[in-house]
Amino acid sequence: MAQAVDRDTNRPLEPPSEFIVKVQDINDNPPEFLHETYHANVPERSNVGTSVIQVTASDADDPTYGNSAKLVYSILEGQPYFSVEAQTGIIRTALPNMDREAKEEYHVVIQAKDMGGHMGGLSGTTKVTITLTDVNDNPPKFPQSVYQMSVSEAAVPGEEVGRVKAKDPDIGENGLVTYNIVDGDGMELFEITTDYETQEGVVKLKKPVDFETKRAYSLKVEAANVHIDPKFISNGPFKDTVTVKIAVEDADEPPMFLAPSYIHEVQENAAAGTVVGRVYAKDPDAANSPIRYSIDRHTDLDRFFTINPEDGFIKTTKPLDREETAWLNISVFAAEIHNRHQEAKVPVAIRVLDVNDNAPKFAAPYEGFICESDQTKPLSNQPIVTISADDKDDTANGPRFIFSLPPEIIHNPNFTVRDNRDNTAGVYARRGGFSRQKQDLYLLPIVISDGGIPPMSSTNTLTIKVCGCDVNGALLSCNAEAYILNAGLSTGALIAILACIVILLVIVVLFVTLRRQKKEPLIVFEEEDVRENIITYDDEGGGEEDTEAFDIATLQNPDGINGFIPRKDIKPEYQYMPRPGLRPAPNSVDVDDFINTRIQEADNDPTAPPYDSIQIYGYEGRGSVAGSLSSLESATTDSDLDYDYLQNWGPRFKKLADLYGSKDTFDDDS
Repeated sequence: MAQAVDRDTNRPLEPPSEFIVKVQDINDNPPEFLHETYHANVPERSNVGTSVIQVTASDADDPTYGNSAKLVYSILEGQPYFSVEAQTGIIRTALPNMDREAKEEYHVVIQAKDMGGHMGGLSGTTKVTITLTDVNDNPPKFPQSVYQMSVSEAAVPGEEVGRVKAKDPDIGENGLVTYNIVDGDGMELFEITTDYETQEGVVKLKKPVDFETKRAYSLKVEAANVHIDPKFISNGPFKDTVTVKIAVEDADEPPMFLAPSYIHEVQENAAAGTVVGRVYAKDPDAANSPIRYSIDRHTDLDRFFTINPEDGFIKTTKPLDREETAWLNISVFAAEIHNRHQEAKVPVAIRVLDVNDNAPKFAAPYEGFICESDQTKPLSNQPIVTISADDKDDTANGPRFIFSLPPEIIHNPNFTVRDNRDNTAGVYARRGGFSRQKQDLYLLPIVISDGGIPPMSSTNTLTIKVCGCDVNGALLSCNAEAYILNAGLSTGALIAILACIVILLVIVVLFVTLRRQKKEPLIVFEEEDVRENIITYDDEGGGEEDTEAFDIATLQNPDGINGFIPRKDIKPEYQYMPRPGLRPAPNSVDVDDFINTRIQEADNDPTAPPYDSIQIYGYEGRGSVAGSLSSLESATTDSDLDYDYLQNWGPRFKKLADLYGSKDTFDDDS
């Protein structure tokens, strides 16, 4: 806004006027790309003109003035591999069959210039990194035509023999390779697997090989891509083959038995040394080392057999019993004589053949019953009992069984045996009129023979009891005592006997109870627990020289002379062992030493209860003119008795005179 004013008076000379100033653009800003650098990917072997990426730039100048804002794109670096469209900035491939394996990454510089690319225009540049992505355009190739490998004949199935690897320059899933055996004489003995981490083919042993049988094998191994791109199938088969030669190495092998197992037979009861059979093994190595045989004693604990270590013949060491063990299983070792560690083991089953050496016997402890009857009653057609037999021998030497009576009683008047020809027989009565009063038990011998060669037989005894039956033939009683019960004790007599037995038992119980009540109680009641011992002497002593008036050992507790005896009325926490030298000799009569010793023991004994055992001597007999000699009583009386007369009683009372005499005399003596 502008206005004219008087210079002197500063008064406006006209109204304010508006002035508009328009800035005209010039080309002073170069084009700028949106990013300083670009990254793009394109598959290798793409066709010419394949779009890679579009780059865009901008110009800050006004496009209405001149052609300063019209941008033109051109490529400065990256030719002849790529090109760029001038108006759009789209980058495209310029060459066919660009190979990633030859060059993977390209750097392209793109320029954007204003003013339509004419002289005087400004420009800006950017960098584009273009990476070729992989396609499966290369088949796998083995670096060599033959692989040499070796395997020991001692190798076990599954063991690795060697590895092969076909190289594929492709990466990722385009470079995955799988391996297969397509031909060769070792296809049945070897196999190959793929290690996808290392892209190698691992040749492994499928079955054991034998150096002595065949020493070399050949395999044809194929390597092929897992994923194949149909676009490049015309480039040829995406696989390759190689020859693998495997040499078998010799190893010291253990002996081999001609059979995986052996079955032999021997008759039971055969004498010791009978040949059972033979096992045979050989050294498969070329050295053909001699073989030595032995029996695994863990399988023949009873040592029924022995084997010849040189030829492998097995013999018995004792007669065998088929009924005890029908089959015996042992194991035989075969070891090389020069290398005992190389050994083989084979199972040998030995069947013990049956010999007819067991006679048949009753299959169960049979017992027959027959009813009492009179002579006029008809005989029954039913057997008294049906019997069968059992034979420990095999069926060839067992059934069929033949039942009969011994020849000496073939015409038994009471019973007969009928063979049913099915390994059973029935026992029948030949007559009636059996009576328990005459005979209540019959023992019938029966001969049983088997069908072996030669046949065996045994005599078995059948017990037949005569029983009382009802009118329908049901058994009532088979005891003879029941029939003559009226001739024995009556019911009243039995009751009387039982009553007498009960009375005797009651008397015995009362007697035992009275005897127990007369015994003194084992536990002392609390009111009777007097803590003192009173010893009474009814006669007067004859002085200190009289050693027969009383025994001082009564005071010494002879049980405690040889050791300390703890009290039974307390539970001491630990044993106190009296000190040696304080205890008087067993024959000592020094009461003063004895009492002092006991006082010291009581004072030093931590387990002693807080009370003493007091010995009271309160009575010394009747008619004594000397009166009481108790020092305890004398000490508690205030009498002024004169005991000087004791000096005149002789040497026997000298001790008492010294104790109870006058004070002067006592002082003089001391």
